Amino acid sequence: MQGSELPKSKAEGSLPETAAAEAQRNKIDLKLENPGEIVSPNPSGQPGNEQLQDWAQVVSDLSSRLPDLVGDFFIRYKQFLITLGLFVSLIVTVKLTLAVLDAVNDIPLLAPFLELVGIGYTAWFIFRYLVKGETRQELVAEFQALQGQILGKNSLDS
Repeated sequence: MQGSELPKSKAEGSLPETAAAEAQRNKIDLKLENPGEIVSPNPSGQPGNEQLQDWAQVVSDLSSRLPDLVGDFFIRYKQFLITLGLFVSLIVTVKLTLAVLDAVNDIPLLAPFLELVGIGYTAWFIFRYLVKGETRQELVAEFQALQGQILGKNSLDS
């Protein structure tokens, strides 16, 4: 054995045989009768067609059962879906309200004007209902009537 030659392993010795076997498996038939004609790799077309028909059947079955499946889903999870919808609508409402308030706050002189309106209304309310004793009694009576409407007449007795 010379220094430049290495011993051949069993895998290297079988490499040409493996390549020949693989080439035989991947053999494609070429028809040279009509040059330029495109030939399908599967001339019978049966296995691909059967697979397509199987998928079409699955899609057809699913599409025919879809209304029943969706209806059952909504019936089964009705309470959860209502809660989820209310929660999402609450988040959207809060974000929309904050966006409107931010937009109003960006308008020059509008925010101070609205603050003045709030201060003026508060001053009017104090003067109208809290300064005199008889108007305070009127305010208490209105508040108790509103409380009775909301909580019920019997809750005022306790």
